[in-house]
Amino acid sequence: MANRLADTTSPYLLQHADNPVDWYPWGDEAFAEARRRDVPIFLSVGYSACHWCHVMAHESFEDDAIAAELNERFVNVKVDREERPDVDAVYMKAVQSMTGRGGWPMSVFMTPDGAPFYAGTYWPKEPRHGMPEFPRVFSAVSDAWQERRDEVLGSANQITEALAGHTDAEAADAIDLGVADEAAQVVVERAWDRQLGGFGRAPKFPQAMTIEWLLHHHARTGDPTALEASVHSLDAMARGGIHDQLAGGFARYATDTAWLVPHFEKMLYDNALLLPAYATAAAMTDRDDLARVTRSTAHYLLTELRTPEGTFVSATDADSEGVEGKYFVWSYDEVAEVATELGFDPERWTTFLGVTRTGNWEGTNILHEPVPRERFAEQRGIDRDTFGDEWETVRAALLLRRAERIPPGVDDKVLTDWNAMAVRGLVRAGTLMDEPSWIAAAAATAASLHELHVVDDVLHHTSKAGRVAVPGFLEDHALLALADLELFLATGETVWFTRALTLASDAHERFHDGQAGGWFQTAHDAEPLYLRPKDTWDNAVPAGTSVMVEVCLVLAGLTGELIWRDRAAEGIRLFQEGARTMATGYGWLLRQIEGLAAGPREVAIVGRPGPEREALAAAARSVIRPGTVTVVADADHGDEVPLLAHRGERDGRPAAYVCRDLVCDRPVSARDELEALLGTV
Repeated sequence: MANRLADTTSPYLLQHADNPVDWYPWGDEAFAEARRRDVPIFLSVGYSACHWCHVMAHESFEDDAIAAELNERFVNVKVDREERPDVDAVYMKAVQSMTGRGGWPMSVFMTPDGAPFYAGTYWPKEPRHGMPEFPRVFSAVSDAWQERRDEVLGSANQITEALAGHTDAEAADAIDLGVADEAAQVVVERAWDRQLGGFGRAPKFPQAMTIEWLLHHHARTGDPTALEASVHSLDAMARGGIHDQLAGGFARYATDTAWLVPHFEKMLYDNALLLPAYATAAAMTDRDDLARVTRSTAHYLLTELRTPEGTFVSATDADSEGVEGKYFVWSYDEVAEVATELGFDPERWTTFLGVTRTGNWEGTNILHEPVPRERFAEQRGIDRDTFGDEWETVRAALLLRRAERIPPGVDDKVLTDWNAMAVRGLVRAGTLMDEPSWIAAAAATAASLHELHVVDDVLHHTSKAGRVAVPGFLEDHALLALADLELFLATGETVWFTRALTLASDAHERFHDGQAGGWFQTAHDAEPLYLRPKDTWDNAVPAGTSVMVEVCLVLAGLTGELIWRDRAAEGIRLFQEGARTMATGYGWLLRQIEGLAAGPREVAIVGRPGPEREALAAAARSVIRPGTVTVVADADHGDEVPLLAHRGERDGRPAAYVCRDLVCDRPVSARDELEALLGTV
């Protein structure tokens, strides 16, 4: 018999709808029932692509005896962290304060009023590796609630008071533009793995925001080490097992230092963030291999994750047939057989893909490139183009063979913030790589979000099968506003500017923290939690405040209203001291500081479409210029956007207008004149 999760929209919650645990979704009903029965709440938080969430579910939540005990002793609440990032954020802080670490599955015991008093992550059904078994944990918690209530409530009060009194950041008195230089030095000297690429130790995460920031740092300063660290990391990931060598796209992270063994789930947000990082590096270095990865990542997004409505699903699972990575790994004989059927030397392709008879992971093989393909072809005396053509034939054949397997599950909910990241990534990459079809696809996604996720003038966080749920958080408003701005800059269509300005204004009004600065994750009129969350880290996804800083800076350039720049400055001052020493947690924010350090600049290119306008646009966009806002618009653009107002063609020719520090230079119509102007202004 299905429990109370059967009517929810979250694929993760629906995975638990047939558990014998009497799960409640997050909401007033669960808290009222806990108060009526005078029992604690057991909160379990996870997400659909989480491997250890599945393990705990199979071991404990599908066990009738354990479920009966949980149902008797607790009111049990299941939360999808991707659907309710606010709930996840406040209770993750509690878990980290109590245990010194966090992660998913997240397991929290709390009072009927929502105050946590005991917490952890994964607990096994039976004792393992020094971890207590889950039944012993929840039995002890229940006994404490019954027998030592005052002690439990005292602990809950202490935790709540400690977290309520803790501030993650204290605003600096003024912006220090030198923060970006200091942070870059910290990253390349202390965090960059100079041997294997990436930042930090295993498990290794892609750190796309750190990489994109370092590329902008190089663009501003010419620092060669920042470029080297970025490209080295992108290279290592592209050749590693974290990168799907057949279909494109990247897994969530690598469990080892060499990027070979991924945690096999693929998340929309990782690929949305990596796409512009690879595109930026490809544009800066003019390297075909980086451009190739950019295109394969875009192809993965547009073919593997796209819905019929033009939006993107959230993730694909790590497991297939209950086994982690089964869909993605290969035996030596399988790869050799495919190559042989094509008439190719199997030894060449097994060697190229790092495939051995004994396997490189648990007796099987994860495909990767131990040697860069250009060097491999040279070592084998094969023409580079010939090798590339043969590899495409082998890749397509391996992909067809893999398609015969049972694929991993798909988390098909549509999240506004993650989709908006994909829009931004496609627009930036499409602009840098001259791929207008990517920009058109991004516009279709943004249009669908505005059409499907805005109901009664309220932006919603998520939907499944067209059914929206959960009012939008700061990240939804900020990232969709930024996506709209990116589309406006790329297309000149003022509808995107209007939508962005509306979203940004609404976000500031409803989420701004008037006391400490920055913006809360939840709106002033949102459901109250026991603490009000404010995301301070650019972690797996950018913090809402970091994105709002960028939105405000872009709007300052487009509108000329300095209040937007003041709002951005407030957000930067709040987190700049953390960015100075913990740079890999502030990559998005540091990229905004690079723009301020370079000096905000606006470039408006106005005129009829054609070779002359495209030449001006190419001149403005051919070089990465931090802090520069470039918009290309038709001659009949109207006056909705102040930067474009009263600006048109000159002497019947498209014209470029360049402004900096509230001062504008004379318009120019020749590409060489614009290049000279951009080089000196």
